[in-house]
Order: sequence, then structure tokens, then C-alpha cells
Amino acid sequence: MREAAFINKNKLQWSNFENALKSKKKLRPDELADLYLQIINDLSYSKTYYSKSNTTIYLNDLARKAHFYIYKNKKEKSSRIITFWKYELPLLFSSYQKEFLLSLIIFLLSAAIGLFSVYKDLDFARVILGNGYVDMTIKNIKIGDPMAVYHQTSAWTMFLTITTNNIRVGFISFLGGIFTPIFTIYVLFQNGVMVGTFDGFLLQYGVGLRANSIIWVHGVFEIFVIIVCGAAGLILGNSILFPKTYTRLQSVQKGFKDGLKITFSTLPFFVCAGFLESFVTRYTLMPLPVAISIIVVSLVIIIFYYIIYPRLLRKKFDNHEFNPKI
Repeated sequence: MREAAFINKNKLQWSNFENALKSKKKLRPDELADLYLQIINDLSYSKTYYSKSNTTIYLNDLARKAHFYIYKNKKEKSSRIITFWKYELPLLFSSYQKEFLLSLIIFLLSAAIGLFSVYKDLDFARVILGNGYVDMTIKNIKIGDPMAVYHQTSAWTMFLTITTNNIRVGFISFLGGIFTPIFTIYVLFQNGVMVGTFDGFLLQYGVGLRANSIIWVHGVFEIFVIIVCGAAGLILGNSILFPKTYTRLQSVQKGFKDGLKITFSTLPFFVCAGFLESFVTRYTLMPLPVAISIIVVSLVIIIFYYIIYPRLLRKKFDNHEFNPKI
């Protein structure tokens, strides 16, 4: 069957099911089961014959919404919050792995530009970081504690200031997508150049290894969730430029909703980053194995939650093995 004929044959049923899911009216269990099985069958057919088409994407998204409609309306002892963090967010992440990768590439390229620039001209660090910060860091390097800045302010003051600022940057990265992806790319570029410049500056002074072992204690969470927020901004921006099978308004609404959820997912990690920077990084002379252990654990958490687990969950979902048990 041609794809156009397949769509014409079933589009009314799909539309009715989608409208039913959006409405506040609860469907009868037998009616819901029949509709859901039909969607699954259509999705399987579409994957077989039109695997890369927008029809398959649409049906896959519709089936995902149906899953959550079913389990949201079941009377379970567990909290909706657990379902949100354990299933809904990871499945959402799995749909936007390309945006995550693009955001990471933009950030890494920007960091490489900062690193190369300060290697060619050490004064470039003063342009990006400011004379005051550079002079203070040079002074700390001379006294043998390049990261002394981290224990010059009270821990709680640092925690509140840093966490608030990081969350602000994250949401700016996301909301900037409303101006198309260009603004989000600029925020990622700006932060990437700053990180690369700072790292290059420390390497030039011969304290790169020691300083990085301290900085990345909190930097893993801080930098990677900014990249995640950048991906959310790209999602929002792309929804404006490329509505695909949706109307532009529907596309923007979907892009904003999905991007907001992804940005919201970073809040616990921003808090963890602020805590580590304020209460752990201040011990700038901590043993190297301790610092490396924290860095590795942080990396594993981020990579598992945003990349590995979503892919595993998506694989189960696509194979119709997805069965939430909380």
C-alpha cells in the first residue's frame, strides 16, 4: 500500500485517538485497548514499509502518549513524580539524541577555539576572563594554590550564588531558542570559549592537570547540563524553523513543552554542581584519586541518565516490551 493511501485510510482514526488523549474525558478500558492496539499495529506496519517517514515518527509519538495515558490513569501506589523521572523524561531524551550531540559538538568546538586562541596569545585570556580574574589566578598560582578562589567565600553564599547563576544560564540557553537556534548557539559558543580559554591559560602556566582535577569535580555536572539546556534551546529553535508534519503553532508548542521538560530535568544536577563547587571544590588540595573518583562517578551518572538509559528504554518501547513497574 502506498503511504498516501495508508494515511488516508487511517488518519481519521488517528486524529480521533489523539483528540481523545488530549481531552479530559476518560475513555472506557475496552475502547482504549482497541484504539491502542490499532495504533501499535499501524506503527508496526509503518515501520516495516515507511521506516524513515514522518508517518512513523507521528505514530511513534502517538503510541508513546498512549502509554503514558494508560499508566497515568491507573490507580497505583507510586507517585506520578517517579514515573516522570523514571520513564517520561528518559523516553523524551531518546527522541532528541541528535540535538544533544549537536549541542555537545558546538560546545567542544568553541572550547577548542578558546584553547587554541590562548595558546597563540596568552593575553587572549584577559579579553575573555577579565584582567582582575587573570591577575588573581596568577597570584594564586605563585603561592601554590591556583584554585584558591574557591575557598575565599563562605560555602553557603557560594552555593546560592553559583546555583542561581547556573540555572539562569541554563534557562537562557533554552529560552533563547525562541529566536531560532542562533541565540542558543551563541550562548553555547560563549560558554565553550570561556571554558577552553580558562583551561588553556592554566596549561600555559603549567598547572593544568592539578587545576583540572579540582575544577571538574563540579564541572562535569555544571558543563554537561548547560549542554543539555543548549539542546533544549535547539529543539525549540528547530520547532520554529522546521514544523515537519505539524502546523507551525503546533510545532512550537511541542518544541517548547519538550524543551522545557528537558531543561527542568537539569535542576537537580545544577544543585549538585553548586553543592560540589561550594562544599567540595574548596578543598583545593584534596588527593588526586578522590577528585578523579568524583569526576568519574559524575560522568557515569550523566551519561547513563541522558544517553544509555534512554536508548535502552526506547529499544524496549519500540519492541513493545515497555511495561512500567514502579
